[in-house]
Amino acid sequence: MSTATPTRALPRWVPPAADTAAIVAFVLLGRREHGIDDGLSGVLGTLWPFLAGWFAVALLVGTYRQPPRWNRWAITWIGGVVLALVLRIAFTGHSFVLAFAIVATVVVGAFTGGWRLVARLTHAR
Repeated sequence: MSTATPTRALPRWVPPAADTAAIVAFVLLGRREHGIDDGLSGVLGTLWPFLAGWFAVALLVGTYRQPPRWNRWAITWIGGVVLALVLRIAFTGHSFVLAFAIVATVVVGAFTGGWRLVARLTHAR
């Protein structure tokens, strides 16, 4: 079984754009679920650690290099969430909450891995 992901058939801009959309969706859904409505600055305050963590790790491991690989996504997923949590604690004054860490890990993984799975199934050769 190949570890290559289906994104090889997609334009180069699609994977980072889809990951950004997935992380934005995670933040917006979480804030809505918790009834947090403090405007754009609040959304950006929640969003930036997750985007920064994701893309910092993605750059280090080459997540968007061709051919795409599931293992690079998995490292980016786990490493990106861990780094996001560190950034969130260090720069936003939040404390570590295990339940939030678990939910963030599961949802970011489901959203960023989900679009990859759909792409693999719809772009199978």
